[in-house]
Amino acid sequence: MKKIISIVLALTCAAAMLMGCSAKNKTVATDGSTSMEKVIGALGEAFTDKNSGTNFTYNPTGSGTGIKAVSEGTCDIGLSSRSLKDEEKATGLKETILAYDGIAIIINNENAVEDLTIEQIASIYTGEITNWKDVGGNDAQIVLIGREANSGTRDGFESITGTEDKCKYRQELTSTGDVITTVSKNPDAIGYASLASVKDDVKAIKVNGVTPTEATVKDGSYKIQRPFVLVTKEGKALSETAQKFFDYVTSAEAAPVISKAGAVPAI
Repeated sequence: MKKIISIVLALTCAAAMLMGCSAKNKTVATDGSTSMEKVIGALGEAFTDKNSGTNFTYNPTGSGTGIKAVSEGTCDIGLSSRSLKDEEKATGLKETILAYDGIAIIINNENAVEDLTIEQIASIYTGEITNWKDVGGNDAQIVLIGREANSGTRDGFESITGTEDKCKYRQELTSTGDVITTVSKNPDAIGYASLASVKDDVKAIKVNGVTPTEATVKDGSYKIQRPFVLVTKEGKALSETAQKFFDYVTSAEAAPVISKAGAVPAI
């Protein structure tokens, strides 16, 4: 009897282990850019709807952390809202552009300013212009809001505006949502955020006379834009489920989902 019980227990444990492995193999884990939350969330939902029994996870840690997670093997696919640097590629990391996103320059809805040039934006963030009246606004001190040093959005913004290591931030926040919320509550604040994440609680101003939209990002007339990147490791095969997800999100089938989420499909 004891022998029979032992065999049953062994078979039960083996089945549980197999079920655990099966569940793990049907999961795709992503990690990285908070700016990509809306796009990757929509893609994850669409993918699981099409593939019954699969799981999708997203860890919004920031681009740099997502890239590191791929290097360390703690996620399947990293998410970055900037291109990989040469030193990152040299470690065996590979980038695939999923979409393009405008970086909206956002101000409070009470602010009367409608349009700034890239040069004015740079001068504001480097502290050369400190009062809104100097760019057509009220007589008020400009409050500079930005992202933390590890952010792909910050990297893109500073690279395009030529303000690397020169910005005089009042606050450096850890997510796109935090930037939007902070600007929405301060009539004198200015910030930058993924266009895909901007709603009516803040105002996305024109840059060089061009309104940030999917169309102006796509045709290149809106100049403050950056790629949304999928990060994988050269020579390391993805799991069957992760590869299936990768193939889906980079296909023409996924393009409408990306567009609806506010970004411009790369395909």
